[in-house]
Amino acid sequence: MINMTNREFVRLVRQAYREMPDQVIQALDNVDVVVEEWPGPDEEDLLGGEGTLFGLYSGVPLIDREGGDPMLPDRIAIYRQPILRSCSSRTEAEHEIKVTLWHEIGHYLGMSEDDLHRLGYG
Repeated sequence: MINMTNREFVRLVRQAYREMPDQVIQALDNVDVVVEEWPGPDEEDLLGGEGTLFGLYSGVPLIDREGGDPMLPDRIAIYRQPILRSCSSRTEAEHEIKVTLWHEIGHYLGMSEDDLHRLGYG
């Protein structure tokens, strides 16, 4: 486990976002990216007791949308404590933040878990 302030963690999430290809950033519309300390009980249940949840996309993937934009923004949560507790260095945390953010954005774009694993973001 490493120690990192919330401010520094948020800065690393923003950095990972800025490093995405321009075409991906341009495809993001009506999406909030937030940092939370921990997933709630309902979010943890999604894993069925296996693994640790580092992030979660909530919304309707782009490829499944019909008609206009949704009224509420889609949401990507990045969970600070699970990431920090699983990493032993700042470099490892930076990598995990990037992989987690890109993984959840992949879900927003309509990618499956298999797609994301093939791309190295599983």
